[in-house]
Amino acid sequence: MQVGRNETESPASLKSPAMLRMAERRRFLALGLKITGLFLGGSLLSLTPARRAAAALAPVGIVGTYPYRPHYAMVIRQKRCTGCESCVEACIRVNNVAPYGYRIAVLSRAIEESLPTGGREFMPVLCNQCNKAPCVRVCPTKATYKDKRTGIVLVDEKRCIGCKACMLACPYNARYYNEAIGAADKCDFCFRTRLQIGKGIPACVEACPVAALVFGDLSAHESEIHRILHEAGRTIYALRPEKGTLPSVFYIME
Repeated sequence: MQVGRNETESPASLKSPAMLRMAERRRFLALGLKITGLFLGGSLLSLTPARRAAAALAPVGIVGTYPYRPHYAMVIRQKRCTGCESCVEACIRVNNVAPYGYRIAVLSRAIEESLPTGGREFMPVLCNQCNKAPCVRVCPTKATYKDKRTGIVLVDEKRCIGCKACMLACPYNARYYNEAIGAADKCDFCFRTRLQIGKGIPACVEACPVAALVFGDLSAHESEIHRILHEAGRTIYALRPEKGTLPSVFYIME
């Protein structure tokens, strides 16, 4: 699946103020956005039904282990997304996102089959909270770092020198430069604005009216997200797995 530059604009009837603010940022993954393979047990496999069952019981993303406790991750039920952008608006409100910025975006493309969404398919995209994060490796001041407990990729705006190396390194274009604070910004699963103060899920997950976003602890076998990602026969997708970043954001076509 590929989304080209000219396919990322939503129909005018669906545009909200938040979507208009986001228009310039629709380049977010537009230059080659793709879901390129079945990602189970750290393996890139062919997207064929015959290959699903053999890999379905393997761990997702990291082979055999989840190094963080909790190990937060997100599953996006792509076919549920209607493009309403409630997630975007909630994120802007809770995280004080700059008018020209983004932490989550909803891309869209026209498809042949008829859908209640007007024949369009929508894809929420955000920072993938990579387990092997290129942005962390290239930051010269360690302003971008992984939280030692959860593995969430964070930005220390006081240490950021605005070199934008992290933005260039990110294979998902999931970062923007916040001119007001002179630092890079991105999704952090609402780590500071919600998780640290006892609110258990990110704002986007809470705001979604169709439960298209599932958030939870991948290391907890009883969690919904663990069940979804380990259910026999289910095909799990990841954005650009060939980059070897081991993302913590996954997609299912349900």
